[in-house]
Amino acid sequence: MDPCPFVRLSVCNLALKIPVASKSARSVVHPSSSPCFCKIKLKNFPLQSAVVPCILPESQFPDGQVQNHAASFHLNKSYLEKLVAKSLFGGGKLYLQISIYTGRRGSTCGVNSGRLLGKVDVPLDLAGTESRSVLFYNGWIVIGKEAKNSSAQFHVSVKAEPDPRFVFQFDGEPECSPQVFLIQGNIRQPVFTCKFSFRTPGDRNQRSRSLPLEHSSSRGWLSSFGSERERPGKERKGWSITVHDLSGSPVAAASMVTPFVASPGSDRVSRSNPGSWLILRPGDGTWKPWGRLEAWRERGSADGLGCRFELIPDSAATGIVLAESTLSCSKGGKFVIDLGTSVSTNGKSTPVNSTSPACSPRGSGDFGYGLWPYCMYRGFVMSANVGGEGGSKCSKPTVEVSVQHVNCTEDAAAFVALSAAIDLSIDACRLFSQKLRKELCPPQDLLS
Repeated sequence: MDPCPFVRLSVCNLALKIPVASKSARSVVHPSSSPCFCKIKLKNFPLQSAVVPCILPESQFPDGQVQNHAASFHLNKSYLEKLVAKSLFGGGKLYLQISIYTGRRGSTCGVNSGRLLGKVDVPLDLAGTESRSVLFYNGWIVIGKEAKNSSAQFHVSVKAEPDPRFVFQFDGEPECSPQVFLIQGNIRQPVFTCKFSFRTPGDRNQRSRSLPLEHSSSRGWLSSFGSERERPGKERKGWSITVHDLSGSPVAAASMVTPFVASPGSDRVSRSNPGSWLILRPGDGTWKPWGRLEAWRERGSADGLGCRFELIPDSAATGIVLAESTLSCSKGGKFVIDLGTSVSTNGKSTPVNSTSPACSPRGSGDFGYGLWPYCMYRGFVMSANVGGEGGSKCSKPTVEVSVQHVNCTEDAAAFVALSAAIDLSIDACRLFSQKLRKELCPPQDLLS
């Protein structure tokens, strides 16, 4: 499999030095009592924001300070080619714009609550960055309009690094058992096939002719990670999708282990009682759990699909939360696993508000970077772009997976199965007053 070139533009190592002044000087901010933040803008990308730590004027940053990631922008080959072509025809330079504010983030009555302290423009020359790393800036910049001896100083590092990815695209809705293609430019190469099916109450173990399962081991993880009990009322259950390689061997699967059930007195799947999928990989003649996806329907005007994905390491007593995001139920969006930073990706897809907590045990409250010893993932891991329930076009999920996280076919197939589960969750979380398409209804329901 051949990857596609991508570039990751990172903004990190933020810090702010503000001169200490007497409290009678109203024009000077006191960092001990005023939080600071910045807004980061790159052309054709959504605006990002990040907290800016204040340090003492005599401190020598970054010595002894935490190296923090503030934002990342993921640039594909098409975006890079447009920039190079624009510069050749005198289109001007590209700049990363950073505006630094004091005060708390947010707005009141439509008015931003922060006070602008200064702006920084970092010029970018992205030519060749798909094959080499470039540090555009690393150091202090004087900002503000105060006298020179009392001006604030802002520290920032901006760098670009190659971040090649495998790009996969479904050739149709996951419930229609489509092929999955590897995309490289204009070349589409079939690499997987998908098989959607319904797991009946008498077939809890999700058996496969190509991959026989041991009854005891498979039933063990079903009881540990899902719910086998029959639930009264409105529910959607038993969906599964198996990913096969071109030889027909199953290489990954997604199985709905907790039914999607309408909350009492409502027509929706709530956050307090989400449905869940188990993402499976083959091993030792059976399916082994690799990760779990929980999904629910958010309340409010946004009416989004909430998703949480956790990794299930071998022999671990608890899962590792890698990402939690909200997608638009009507328009779809992009689910991203990117550890250590917020992200934006160029393109027409709707970005998600992904918290992307770094590796840590679920429920521990510790979202520190790299603190969980079993975590094998760093930086950008994957993204899944899925369609919404209101679209007139057929949803064909697109999956991007970092090359560094794919060592075998099963690695890539697991992320393909995860993206299928995310896409199917939009339908599973559809209001129960709305009908599902026939492919998602068990045969007995169609006959009734």
